[in-house]
Amino acid sequence: MLPKILVVDDDRHTRILFERLLAKTALVSLAADGDEARRLFAADDFNLVLMDQRLPSDNGIDLLREFRARRPHLVGILMTGFADVRDAVAAVREGVFDYQTKPFEDLEALEAVIGKALELDRAYREINGLRARLSGESGVPALVGQSPAMERVLGQIRQVAGLDTTVLLEGESGTGKELAAKMIHALSTRATKPFLEVNCGGLAETLLESLLFGHEKGAFTGAGQANAGYFEKAHGGNLFLDEIADMSPKLQSSLLRVLQDHSFTRIGSTQPRKADFRLICATNRPLLAEVKAGRFREDLYYRIAVVSVTMPPLRERAGDIVPLATHFLDLYNAKFGKMCGPLTPAALQALESCRWEGNVRQLQHCIERAVALHTGGPIDTLHLLPGGEPSTRTEVAGTAEAVTALAYQDARGDFERDYFRHLLAAAGGNVSEAARLSGIPRQNLYVRMKRWGIVTE
Repeated sequence: MLPKILVVDDDRHTRILFERLLAKTALVSLAADGDEARRLFAADDFNLVLMDQRLPSDNGIDLLREFRARRPHLVGILMTGFADVRDAVAAVREGVFDYQTKPFEDLEALEAVIGKALELDRAYREINGLRARLSGESGVPALVGQSPAMERVLGQIRQVAGLDTTVLLEGESGTGKELAAKMIHALSTRATKPFLEVNCGGLAETLLESLLFGHEKGAFTGAGQANAGYFEKAHGGNLFLDEIADMSPKLQSSLLRVLQDHSFTRIGSTQPRKADFRLICATNRPLLAEVKAGRFREDLYYRIAVVSVTMPPLRERAGDIVPLATHFLDLYNAKFGKMCGPLTPAALQALESCRWEGNVRQLQHCIERAVALHTGGPIDTLHLLPGGEPSTRTEVAGTAEAVTALAYQDARGDFERDYFRHLLAAAGGNVSEAARLSGIPRQNLYVRMKRWGIVTE
C-alpha cells in the first residue's frame, strides 16, 4: 500500500510540484490553508505531513504542533523561505523531522529526505503495532523487526514454540538469542510453568554442576542444607542454557545422560530424580564447528540441535535498524523520564551506515547512552558516538563531560559551525562542491553557512 502524504501550502505551483513528484510513490492530498488541512487530517491517517511555514490564516509550526498533539509520533517536514530558517530550526528542536527551504533546487535530495521521513513513520507504526499485538499476547517478549531475515526467524520460532522438543539458538553475541528463548517459552504450552536460564560461560564447572543438579546437605564444604537444582526447578517448564559451547567436557557428558531419560541425581545423593522440562540452548559460536574441532561432543550436539534457529546479525537486517532505534528511544525515554527525539535524518543515516559489530545490543547501548546524556529534543549525530561504541573509558568520560557541559543549542552550533568550515575547506571554497560532498542541497547549505558567517555573500 502506498504511503499517504498531506501537502499544506497556499502556493498552487508548490502543490502541483509535490503532486507530480510523488505521484508514483505516494497517495498525495493537497491543502491550500489550515482549515482544509485540519479537515483532511481528521479524515485520514497520513504517514507524512509537508507543511508550509506561512499560511494565509495559520502558522505552519503551530499547525504541526496541533497535529502532533493528536498524534505524538506524526512525522512532519516544514517548508520555509529564507527569512523563516530560524523558526524552522526552532521547529526541528520541537520534534519536526526536518525543514526544507524554498524554492527547491535539488529535487533528488528532497525525495531522499521524504524517503527517510517515511522510513521513520514505518518504524513508529511497526513499534505501535507490536505493542498492540503484545497487549493481546500478554507476557510475550518482542523481537523487533520486519526484514526478510527476521520474518523467517519469527516464523521458525512460532512454529517450534508449540513443539515439545529441544531448540538450539545460534548467532553472534547481541543478536537476541535470550529474547528468542523467552519468546519460545511464552508461546509454548509450558508458558505457565517456570522459565529458568543459566549462562554456562560465566560459571566455574563445580558451581554450574551444583546449580543444575542441586545438592544434598553436607555434599561439600558450605552445603549447610539441601538445595534443588535447575533441572528440578524447571519441572513442567523450559530450561535455557546460554553459551552451551562453554560447558566443560565433564558436564557435557552429564547433560547428555540427563537428556536421555530426564533422570538425574543431586550431588551427594544416590537417589535418582525425574524432571519434565524442555531444553533451549544458545551459543555465539557455530556449534558444528566446535564438534569438528573436538571441543563439543557430537552426540550431545545432535541431541540438542533437533531444531536449530540462526539469529541473523544486524548487518544482514539493515531494514530493522530504524525500528529498533525507535523502539529503544521510546524505551529509554520512559525509563529516564525524558522527552528525547525524534532521530534526525543525519542521525538515522549514521545509524544505518554503521556495521554494528555488537549487533542489537550495541545499538541498544548507543541509544541508551544518547538519551542518558541528552537534555531533550531531537537526537542528532552529535549525540551518537562514532561506531555506536566508544573504544575507551576516557572516550566515554570525555564525551559525557563535553555534552553535559553545554546547552543543546550551543553544542549543536559548535558541531555545525566546525563541520561546515572544514567542509568548505575540503571543497576548495566552492559551495556547490561542498553541497555535493555533504549531500545537502546547495541552497540549504548556503543558508546554514551564511548563518554561521562562513560565507558572506
